[in-house]
Amino acid sequence: MPRPSSRDRILDALQEILTEAGLPGVTLEAVADNAGISKGGLLYHFPSKEAMLDAFVQRMCDTAEAEFAEAERAPDIVEHYVRASVPGSSDAALMWSLVASLRTNDVASKEARQLVADIFARWEKILLSRIDDPVTAEIVRLAGDGLYLRVLAGLSIPDDEMLAALTERLSHQASSPAPEPPSGP
Repeated sequence: MPRPSSRDRILDALQEILTEAGLPGVTLEAVADNAGISKGGLLYHFPSKEAMLDAFVQRMCDTAEAEFAEAERAPDIVEHYVRASVPGSSDAALMWSLVASLRTNDVASKEARQLVADIFARWEKILLSRIDDPVTAEIVRLAGDGLYLRVLAGLSIPDDEMLAALTERLSHQASSPAPEPPSGP
């Protein structure tokens, strides 16, 4: 297997630091050291911390494209979305740090924040295209967003049995015909 490029090693190091120490642990020196390159080598690829974070967000967006393609093919979009909304503990730590860095205007660029907003908008579009009733699609999206936020914040989430029951109920509702709108007076 070929050795990752210096650029990839830098972004991998950034991810590790964000996961373990959060944004306060991210310095150009710490990332360069973790990546096994000189600070000058890091600056060759990324002239600033902001540029490095922007590239990291872009890499995450590129990875999300594979998840979107899988979601488009999933037999049960609700089950897929709920499962995707419960990241693992290391993913949660990373995402919490990323969210914190994106909320810090002096570190994250407007473009990076927009890329993350685009990911959420893309999920919304997929749900709306796969679920006939827009109200049900919105309920599914909000349930997934709530699960995601709870994981990121380190709060409890439903156990596996409750999560399966929630998913089953939402899937049933999503596969049911949309209710007729109320008729006028």
